[in-house]
Amino acid sequence: MIRLEKINKSFGRLRVLRDVSLEVQRGEVVCVIGPSGAGKSTLLRCINHLEGIDSGTIYIEGTPVYRFTRDGRPMVDPDHRIEELRSQVGMVFQSFNLFPHFTALENIMMAPIHVRRESRDDVRRRALALLVKVGLSDKVHAYPHELSGGQQQRVAIARALAMQPKAMLFDEVTSALDPELIGEVLRVMRQLAAEGMTMVVVTHEMGFARDVADRVIFMADGVVVEEGSPQQMFSAPKNDRTRQFLQSILERNAELGDEAATPPSEPRP
Repeated sequence: MIRLEKINKSFGRLRVLRDVSLEVQRGEVVCVIGPSGAGKSTLLRCINHLEGIDSGTIYIEGTPVYRFTRDGRPMVDPDHRIEELRSQVGMVFQSFNLFPHFTALENIMMAPIHVRRESRDDVRRRALALLVKVGLSDKVHAYPHELSGGQQQRVAIARALAMQPKAMLFDEVTSALDPELIGEVLRVMRQLAAEGMTMVVVTHEMGFARDVADRVIFMADGVVVEEGSPQQMFSAPKNDRTRQFLQSILERNAELGDEAATPPSEPRP
C-alpha cells in the first residue's frame, strides 16, 4: 500500500529524516515509536505530502508519487493529482483542527462535498453513519466547543474516514488528551484495525502498539533503528537504543498505573 525508499528531509541545517525506507502492506497496522525529535511526525507528513521530501521516492499502491524520477527525468505530480492522493491516505493530527463555526456533522461533510463534489444527501448519510461508528450519534449538531477533547478527536477521525481512504495516518492523536479521554479514541482506532484498515500510527501508547500493531518501528535521530513484531520489540529488542527507550517509557507508564508497562528483558546471548 505504502512504500518509502531512502527518504531524506531537512529543515535548514537540521536533517530530520535520513535514508528512511519503509513498507506498509494492505491491511497492516504499523506503529512508529521513538523519542521526541526522532522524525516520526515528519515521516507521516511526507507520506501525505504535507512536507516535500528532499530525496528518495514515495510509492502509493506501487506507483511513485509527488516528486520522482521516470526514465532519468524528474517528474512532479500536478496539484489535482496530489489532492487525489491525499484523499486516499487520510490523516488525523494531534490537534483536532475542527472548524469551530461548523457542527460535528458539517465538519465531516465538508471535504467530500467541496473536494470530491459528491452529493450532499449521500455525504450526509455517510457522515451520520460515521458519527454512529465513532460513538457520537448524539452529537450531530454539537459545535467543537461543546465537545470534550476525546469527542473532538473522534469527529476528526470520522472526518478523515468520510473521504473513504485506503489508508489512515495517525500522528500522536491521544497526546493532547486527558488520560480519561484517551481510551475512547483508542477504541475507535482498535475497531478500524479490526476492520482491516491500513494504518500507520505514531504513538506513545505502548499498550495499543503491543496489542494492535502487526509491526512496531522504533525511530531515533531520523533513522529507523529497529523494527519487528510487538512481541519481539517489547520482550527482546535487539538494539541498545531501542531497549533504553522502552525501558524509560514503560517504567514511566508503570508509575502511572499502566497495566501494559512491562520493561523489555535483556536480549539473549
